[in-house]
Amino acid sequence: MSSTTALLEVIALSAQDAERAQEGGADRLELVADMADDGLTPAEETVRAVLAATDLPVRVMLRAENSFAAGGLDALRATAAGLVEAGAREFVFGFLTEGAEVDVDACRSLVKEIDGQPWTFHRAIDRARDPLAACAVLAELGCDTVLAAGHPNGVGSGLSVLQRLARREDGPKLLVGGGLRAQQVHLLRAGGVRGFHVGGAVRPSGWDAPVDVAAVREWAELTKG
Repeated sequence: MSSTTALLEVIALSAQDAERAQEGGADRLELVADMADDGLTPAEETVRAVLAATDLPVRVMLRAENSFAAGGLDALRATAAGLVEAGAREFVFGFLTEGAEVDVDACRSLVKEIDGQPWTFHRAIDRARDPLAACAVLAELGCDTVLAAGHPNGVGSGLSVLQRLARREDGPKLLVGGGLRAQQVHLLRAGGVRGFHVGGAVRPSGWDAPVDVAAVREWAELTKG
């Protein structure tokens, strides 16, 4: 994605979601499980099914529990190895220390396990002590994308931080998501944001229902129009 090309990433839970998101005009998928826990690692068989159902790029979540602490890193590394074996080539993860800094050691360990494949540092950034400084650290780790709402409570509370993140001239690309609403897109685009991430917004019937093609199409038109 260039600095001027918009990107729409859609959360997928299944192969059906992947097919529907692609039909609606999504550019990339974030594949997760257990949205009740804000997104955890999907099963290997789900990864295989999704990769077979779409030719969109698929970023697979590496997160064992609803926490931004690394926790059982050895187990997570083994999980990462299994996902690579299942065909995953892009990932999503992110950990903070108790001091709310990027957990460099944990992230570097997973980067080694995925053999330098592209990865997104997820919304742990919204709980970092200094999100701008965190982005500089992530750049050194080789991270190419940071998913942020600007605030733990979501985009509506984080617009000022997002604007600062968008003004950076280098480092990971900014992908905005987390309670993102359609009426916020124009302001974000005007501030230089080109990456948008949606989940519940394209599931008008809730997380128990599949991605809605028409809703994805509306978001694709909104973010790229």
